[in-house]
Amino acid sequence: MLDTINQPEASSLPEPAEFETNGRRVVMRRAGFGLAGITAAGLLASRSAKAATANAANDEAIFNFALNFEYLGAEYYLRGVTGKGLSSFTSVTGTGKAGTANGGSLVPFRTPALAYYAQQLANDELAHVEFIREALGSVAIAEPTIDLVNSWNTLAAAAGLGSSFNPFASEVNFMVGAYILEDVCVTALAGAADLLTIPANVSYAAGLLGAESYQAGAIRSFLADVGGGTVTNAISALRAELGGTFDNGTNYESNPFNFTNVDYNGQVARRTTSQVLSIAYGSNVPGTAMGGFFPNGVNGTIFTV
Repeated sequence: MLDTINQPEASSLPEPAEFETNGRRVVMRRAGFGLAGITAAGLLASRSAKAATANAANDEAIFNFALNFEYLGAEYYLRGVTGKGLSSFTSVTGTGKAGTANGGSLVPFRTPALAYYAQQLANDELAHVEFIREALGSVAIAEPTIDLVNSWNTLAAAAGLGSSFNPFASEVNFMVGAYILEDVCVTALAGAADLLTIPANVSYAAGLLGAESYQAGAIRSFLADVGGGTVTNAISALRAELGGTFDNGTNYESNPFNFTNVDYNGQVARRTTSQVLSIAYGSNVPGTAMGGFFPNGVNGTIFTV
């Protein structure tokens, strides 16, 4: 599948930095990002007004929808960096049907920079999960069933890149898998801005969007550097077909180093929840409620294409 992408020579990696989890949780609490901080902004509480209650319930549904995808990203990066799943680092219980994540393994990193990139991605996604879970408190959804094996094979075949793909087999493969995920998260958060009803919550979503955009840009830049244009263009074409919006690979309009995914106004696509689920499930048939990365569907009140 990835014959067009250069695999780096083996090199000696430095001792990996300690994977920081407890430290990040302490920083988050000190920053006031826990339940109390966002409750004050109105995410989960109303001051008796019906409109405020409706707004809080709406925003709660959007953040829970996003939490499904933060679970997915955290599982992917943590398994690639540590060989362990998300539940080894934080709680994944909550409302809805609790599932399990399967697949994933330590990635044999050859390039020190990429090893540290991946570690940063894992830290960030774990922090996003904890941030949203603490904000939602008792109404946070449980982690749904996540498939990190068959989902990749299905996507690879649909994109015309072969019948099988293991993103954990090499560092380049791992970045290709990250490419599949990150741009979708960016467009999902951009689309959420229209749906959120409490201004303070738009600010929180913007913070998440900024982090995901940094991540996506770094991943796109690396894949462009190693000649990944053919692969990324194929993946983007599939996402555009499933998700119903433009999606540009790293080799776009004679620019082989297209590190952004934007339109002629310099804007990222804003995908609806239905369009995001179409990509995650691997089907844009209306009413689809499971498949792809989420074989039993996502948790929360927003779950169908």
